[in-house]
Amino acid sequence: MAGQLADLWIDYHRKNALKTVHAYPTAIRSFAKFLDKRLSAQGIDPAQARLEDERLDLPALLHAWGQSLLQEYPEYSRRPWGLERALLALLSHGAERDLNIPDRVRRRAAAPPGVRKATGQVLDEFSNAERVAMRKAAQDDVRSLEKRLAQGRELLEAGQDPHQHGWLELPNLIWATRNGLVDSQTLGENLPLTRNWPSQLREFAQSTGIWPGIGLMGCLHRMLFPREIDLHPFRVLLLLAMTDCTSEELHALQVPDLEFSAEGVRIVQSKERAERIRADFHLTDASYGMPEEPGDKEYPGRGAWDVPGLLRRLLEVNALTRTVFDSEPWLFTAVESRRSVRMEAALAAFADPGRRFTHWLGGHSGPERPFPKGVSQPHDVRRLRKTAKTTRVVALGGTLTDLAGDDHSVRVFQQYYAHGTTAHVLAGAAMNRAQSKVFATVTGRATLVRPEDETRLGEPEVATALGVTPEQGAELRDGELDMGVSNCKDPHNSPHSVPGKLCHVAPAMCMVCDNAVVFVSQLPQQLMLFDHIQHMRDVLPPKTWHSVWGRQDAALRQVFEECTDHIEDARKTIEKQSLTLNLPLGMRTEYDR
Repeated sequence: MAGQLADLWIDYHRKNALKTVHAYPTAIRSFAKFLDKRLSAQGIDPAQARLEDERLDLPALLHAWGQSLLQEYPEYSRRPWGLERALLALLSHGAERDLNIPDRVRRRAAAPPGVRKATGQVLDEFSNAERVAMRKAAQDDVRSLEKRLAQGRELLEAGQDPHQHGWLELPNLIWATRNGLVDSQTLGENLPLTRNWPSQLREFAQSTGIWPGIGLMGCLHRMLFPREIDLHPFRVLLLLAMTDCTSEELHALQVPDLEFSAEGVRIVQSKERAERIRADFHLTDASYGMPEEPGDKEYPGRGAWDVPGLLRRLLEVNALTRTVFDSEPWLFTAVESRRSVRMEAALAAFADPGRRFTHWLGGHSGPERPFPKGVSQPHDVRRLRKTAKTTRVVALGGTLTDLAGDDHSVRVFQQYYAHGTTAHVLAGAAMNRAQSKVFATVTGRATLVRPEDETRLGEPEVATALGVTPEQGAELRDGELDMGVSNCKDPHNSPHSVPGKLCHVAPAMCMVCDNAVVFVSQLPQQLMLFDHIQHMRDVLPPKTWHSVWGRQDAALRQVFEECTDHIEDARKTIEKQSLTLNLPLGMRTEYDR
């Protein structure tokens, strides 16, 4: 069967002029290894298995193989889907050419893969502290790069042709590097042993930790040209500043795609996945301050930190690279030892060992560095864009439509950005605010009347201030509207009962009702109700207690805070008069269990 599938793969590859071939042989090998174990367990000789063999339940074997792939690969891997899809494509191709293949195999080959295509692991944004630390670290690295290149150009101005003026002078070596005369063979032929180097060249090598041969060649080039690791700071800062630009769009930019003006920069961006080309204009941001000027020992750098300023600085650090090397005008052009013989300029891949985003972060992790405890995993540059998006979410704080803005549809924002931690926290805060407004509308609180005002409730001015008529005020004063632990302005118009009927939830809900009026003389009943509520805390489950008695408990505590001076006397009254709390039977059956 493995030979049959291999023949199908070769024929399928030639007839369709495929560019990639990796999935097909991998799928054949994986399926063959799986069949070796499975068929042997069923008593079938694997060496005799063929596609047209009627003894084999090939669809069932394909299903079992797909399930085994899910166990073999990580949760978010698309590899199981891709391998099963490749094998089904070969089977479908074979079914068109071989009439001996069983019909059930033909039907299975025409169906989609049984393994679901993984959508990929959902990436969360970096925390705000990490964003701030990355931005500062990137700015410091840009300043250091500009300082290093400025020193290299000073040495270049002082350098001369080493063939005439000697190979042991550092400026001459920099001059030779600028003019393309430095490679590993040339350095080996013209430089003596390390112990015979002059002090300037020895200190130069020691300060960078790089020694003769290819190491020194790279060290000389880094004084004039940026490496891939040097371009990560620009990448970080631009992705944090350009919320409408993806990492692949930024990586694909070339110098002709930029058009500068006094107001800012126009950028033509191409996104292959979406098959679209668009132009965005980024204004100069005055809030970033005036361009920095070099001169002090820390070398702050040249240019502003907004998008136009960063792009100007990136063009400046790569200006000599474009002059010396005949390479395409990529914005992120890096000079690296790609063949271990000569230094070459090419588009930075940010994918080779020691040159990835994770290596840049690792270089700033540790004690007394920007990231003392490291940076949260995974170290994926796409998280920078999500971080910038969520920063915009925090700034806007609006609806989902506002947050999606002009960059995405609401559906795209919902699927790829609204799942982030920051968005969830903001959504929770918005929900809490909305619920608080609802609770504030439907939940009131009792009104406390001081002893000096209690006797004046029948007066029109005092009654109006309380929100009742003088007649109701007189009834409150005389105790005719006493509901047990409080008084009620209108027992037949309660927000907790049907209008026109006597309130049936008193005194359980009185403390969270706008109709309730509490006198200081009723504090003994209030205290006994409070003691009853505390007793129920020990009886009821916590969740039930909070839902039934939580608000009443908070309301009573607020009343006690306003009547602190009378609490002790109220306790003494309860003890002297042996008062007890009389609660309706309905309340005990409804609220206390």
